[in-house]
Amino acid sequence: MAPPQTSDLLERIRRDWAQVQPDLDPSPMLPLLLLARLQSALLRQIETTYRVAGINPAGWDLLLTLYRSAPPEGLTPTQLTDLTAISGPSITNRVDRLVQKGLAERQASASDRRSIRVRLTPAGRALVEELLPRHIENEARILAALTPTETQQLEHLALKLLAGLEATAERQG
Repeated sequence: MAPPQTSDLLERIRRDWAQVQPDLDPSPMLPLLLLARLQSALLRQIETTYRVAGINPAGWDLLLTLYRSAPPEGLTPTQLTDLTAISGPSITNRVDRLVQKGLAERQASASDRRSIRVRLTPAGRALVEELLPRHIENEARILAALTPTETQQLEHLALKLLAGLEATAERQG
């Protein structure tokens, strides 16, 4: 038996809450459940372009960051943390995996031997250049369900929600 469509699931959850606890307003739960299901579905679709190369989402993010943002001498781990969706402590592990695959390398800074820089190897650059067109086409296909105006609205609303979450985290942290 196929799982229910998300719209059917949301309606079922509304009905179930109305029966179990009629005075409860489940409306805050439903958009977040929808976003969680959307994130999972997006990740499955987006991963198809780089999973074939044995790269996970964090590794792909690092490869793209090094490709688009790194000068020839590379980026420091702190710069990588600032430019990616990966937390600081995870950078070392992610870079290790790319180094093991021969896609990135660490190099001591010429000006400060205590500092290292991470940069793409020729194999890493070639992999990004091979997969990037397919990745962009895949993401365009995913967004094709929306008009350009709707895509802008989605970006605006997502940024607004994220800004609120980041402000709350900053106040709490």
